[in-house]
Amino acid sequence: MNYRIKSNLHFIEKIIEEDIKNGLPIEKIKFRFPPEPNGYLHIGHVKSIYLNFQLGIKYQAPVILRFDDTNPIGENEQFIESIKQDITFLGFKWNKVSYASDYFQTLYEWAIKLIQNNQAYVDNQSKKNIKIQRKNSYTIGINSKHRNRSILENINLFQKMKNGFFQEGSCVLRAKINMESPNMNMRDPIMYRILYKKHHRTGNKWCIYPTYDWTHGQCDYIEEISHSLCSLEFENKKPLYNWFLNKIFDKKKIIPKQIEFSRLHVSHSITSKRKINFLIQKNIIRSWSDPRILTISGLRNKGYTSSSLKNFIQKIGITKRNNNIDISFLEFCIRNHLNKIAPRVMVVLSPLKLIIDNYIENKTEWINTQNNPEDLSFGKRKIPFSRYLYIEKNDFSEKNKKNFFRLQIGKKIRLKSAYIIQANFFTKKKNGDIDEIHCTYDPESQYNKKNRTHHKNTMKTLHWVSIKHSIPIKINLYQTLFLKKKPEEDEDFYNYINPKSKNEIIGQAEPSLKQSQIGTHFQFQRIGYFYIVKNNHNNDITANKIVSIKNQWKKKIL
Repeated sequence: MNYRIKSNLHFIEKIIEEDIKNGLPIEKIKFRFPPEPNGYLHIGHVKSIYLNFQLGIKYQAPVILRFDDTNPIGENEQFIESIKQDITFLGFKWNKVSYASDYFQTLYEWAIKLIQNNQAYVDNQSKKNIKIQRKNSYTIGINSKHRNRSILENINLFQKMKNGFFQEGSCVLRAKINMESPNMNMRDPIMYRILYKKHHRTGNKWCIYPTYDWTHGQCDYIEEISHSLCSLEFENKKPLYNWFLNKIFDKKKIIPKQIEFSRLHVSHSITSKRKINFLIQKNIIRSWSDPRILTISGLRNKGYTSSSLKNFIQKIGITKRNNNIDISFLEFCIRNHLNKIAPRVMVVLSPLKLIIDNYIENKTEWINTQNNPEDLSFGKRKIPFSRYLYIEKNDFSEKNKKNFFRLQIGKKIRLKSAYIIQANFFTKKKNGDIDEIHCTYDPESQYNKKNRTHHKNTMKTLHWVSIKHSIPIKINLYQTLFLKKKPEEDEDFYNYINPKSKNEIIGQAEPSLKQSQIGTHFQFQRIGYFYIVKNNHNNDITANKIVSIKNQWKKKIL
């Protein structure tokens, strides 16, 4: 029977389908996600997580969460737990958790096998000298003076390395490949180095640790991974990946296939763990979960949903082209999702007092308003209306302007879900700031289905809150952390920190927010989408701004 490959697949799916067509049993398909537990996952990892786990779902294949814990420096359980939480947040489940350290003994035995086959040797040179001798891809490298040591001597030295006879940095184990190769990865790469550091799982059992280059493919082979999906910077390492596998390959077992896809870069952000750690150490950000950085936990704390992040990856696609995406497209995706799921409420960020002079002094009117016009199943709620209201300061202009479509003296405007008002005069404080706006309202203009078009001269609708019913709310306003589009390219990236990346204000909210739950999303009408991060139901509420109402994204970005 001919196996037909569908045309609407991304390039990795086409490779897998071709492998199935050529005889790979579907039950042999297996994937893995192999993060290093030395930091938190970021937006780039979302792409890899999505790719591996979605393929697992599509082919009903296992996906292993394997921690690449080959460097005890900086690795700890906190990072392991954060990675698990991030994957769970994205809605995926792994079939098994494993660690590169599970295979340290096997990797060591295979390294001995390479030495016995004269394919690896102990080099006593410094890391600096090794780098110098490698030269560059246009110049033939220089062989180490230790390259032709006897097999017996190399085995003896490697065992001494393992048993702690040598100091850190005094020697390494290198693969013996080709110092003349134009591919620098093939110029006798390092397989083991000495590190006298306690490992989070193996303790002090080992003082030699395998490099990623030696570990990666061998772990894939041990776990019978059929397709090892890596970002594009590993493309030049593929010959080395395959070289190592060929030295230990058993024809009875499946040999992994490395496939590279493009990395994801989002503007005005950094994802380097070293640079993020620098920002934490300098107290520029408070932690790996700071809402201003694009770690998954940072995005989650800001209020991003898993659906919006997965939709973001779906829209940019899986290709080999570099994904240099403007951050406004990421914002477009969360805005799109929250527009559908977020209830609407009224919150005034910068309150200005408004008095309706012809409204009864102590009267409170409870007005019906929709919770989400995009989805009528959200129902309605009642909000209090009274003589004394707050509106936004920037919704009033003391001087009449032609293109200002909000409140001005002598002009009429509608209050959301309520009445049409006209501003008549205002008073000022001693410092010159506006103190109060005095208005009158039209009692016959209350908003309902019958009079939506009533008063055609109404140009704008303003949000508001009743002063005596309002509750204070602490709001964290966030902007991009960096002013430069590509700060990661500059070693002095910290010079481009946006001093306005976070601003804390106190706003005034309608009383319904008093019952809001932590982790709830809202649209603050006419302002943006917000995420409740604190509420002790005692007028102590904090919300993070996720994104503005206005969409900055344009298709030309992609």
